[in-house]
Amino acid sequence: MSTNEPPRGLARNAANYGDLKFALYLRRSFAKSMGYSSAMLAKPVVGIADTSSDFNNCHRSVPELVDAVKRGVLAAGALPLGFPTVSLCEPSLFPTSMHYRNLMALDTEAMLQAQPMDSVVLIGGCDKTVPAQLMAAASNDMPAVMLVTGPMLAQRFEGERLAACTDCRRYWARYRAGEVSDEKIDAIEGKLATSAGTCGVMGTASTMACIAATLGFMPLDAASTPAVHSDRLRIAEEAGALAVRLIHHPVKPSQLITQKSVENALRVLLAIGGSTNALIHLTAVAGRVGVKVDLRDLDRLSETTPVLVDLKPTGEGYMEDFHAAGGMRMLLREMRDLLHLDCIDLYGRTLAEQLDEGSDFVDRQYIHARSNPVSPVGGLVSLFGNLAPDGAILKRSAATPSLFEKEARIVVFDGLADLANRVDDPDLDISADDIMVLKNAGPTTPAGMPEAGYLPIPKKLARQGVKDMVRISDCRMSGTAFGTIVLHISPEAAVGGPLAFAETGDRIRLSVKNRSIDLLISEAEFARRRTGWAPLVAPVRGWDKLMHDQVLQAQDGCDLGFLRPEGK
Repeated sequence: MSTNEPPRGLARNAANYGDLKFALYLRRSFAKSMGYSSAMLAKPVVGIADTSSDFNNCHRSVPELVDAVKRGVLAAGALPLGFPTVSLCEPSLFPTSMHYRNLMALDTEAMLQAQPMDSVVLIGGCDKTVPAQLMAAASNDMPAVMLVTGPMLAQRFEGERLAACTDCRRYWARYRAGEVSDEKIDAIEGKLATSAGTCGVMGTASTMACIAATLGFMPLDAASTPAVHSDRLRIAEEAGALAVRLIHHPVKPSQLITQKSVENALRVLLAIGGSTNALIHLTAVAGRVGVKVDLRDLDRLSETTPVLVDLKPTGEGYMEDFHAAGGMRMLLREMRDLLHLDCIDLYGRTLAEQLDEGSDFVDRQYIHARSNPVSPVGGLVSLFGNLAPDGAILKRSAATPSLFEKEARIVVFDGLADLANRVDDPDLDISADDIMVLKNAGPTTPAGMPEAGYLPIPKKLARQGVKDMVRISDCRMSGTAFGTIVLHISPEAAVGGPLAFAETGDRIRLSVKNRSIDLLISEAEFARRRTGWAPLVAPVRGWDKLMHDQVLQAQDGCDLGFLRPEGK
């Protein structure tokens, strides 16, 4: 090795005891205690971020994927070394996995910086793991391959197909409405998630997989291959080989995450009817390299990007159907003229070159032609107004069009405890024509911006047949959810945003046509209510305090300010 080349393998990031040769000698001696030969320890090193956890059902296939990655690395002539990081699973975490996304990103970034590796394979799947890993990769700028666990398969049950978690929410809503018995809901519980993998619909996990592939961090087919298919293991093996290739022919995250590739990713988000969460995550990933995602740009793109993918929660199919229909390659071919085709992937291939490869087969049941879109406009819209000066989001592809233009009285819930205590109270003063509002559930609150924006329809209304209402909050909703739901109100109530001053009995005007959302009280009344406002009690220690002090608002991706390039 030339003395001008940077150190590789175990020689990277050696501790400094005043004698660098001793530091490497010490490192090799301890590595040999694990049975490695001198020849193996002299090779370049590929790190493998292992996010398996007994608490993470989405990642139960990770040990098998790690083994396949190692095969690929060894066959390509490098040494694979796995290491654990924080693992996030939405149903298993309190208050919410979003509260820990930045912790996982920080942990992963620190391990990439601290340990001796020349490239890395990042294994993620469940909603917040993929964005956390991409955020870390962007900040570290080490060549990184993204490997997702893949979606679960749908289960046939009593004449229909089920997969978490859209069907979970659908049946639970029917249960609340009294349409499904205790026995039936118990039986369905064991049929919603019956294989390894992430949610089987176009929820946040699969949306982020599609975005990661669009950005170039993995092959296009890898976004949708089911978790239990043998192809998923071959993709893992190829990820290991690709990580070795990147050591000798580096393509860094900063070359993949550009203004053009982020715009491509936004187009894909809109065309797949993807998760609202993905907008926050993509904004955070892009922000790590100084690329800005503007909600007004999103709105501009949404008006010229049709929804082409017909999957739940907004359509009928499942991820396995999308994959069999042609997946990302055929979707991107269909919207080719809308994309920046000169963006590259980890192989250095342009997007145009990627789209020219592979089969021409496409199943139009799940990937529609431009001439016959699911919707002529994109799945998301941005809203602005005196209630959301910095913006809010509505997933119109999952909403009820008859509610797009609405002015109504509001019923306000002040936090999650208040919502849980009152929403099913038979004496709650609420009608189907009212608008439900939840405040103090944003990123700086102890709730940690949970997926609570899918406010439950009050039982007394659900049992009258009410299926949807306008619901507004400063938190998020699951990518598997549906309904006329306004999310990510910014600034949030807990930092003194206008939402803090909304009171039951006020009126709100929502206009999807005008992209507006306004609280219909005067400036004088706003000023009067501000005089009586006080912030929530701030946490005093640990991760909760760091999040409270440093987390940014939704329009900036809810990242930690000190981890952005500008450091604020």
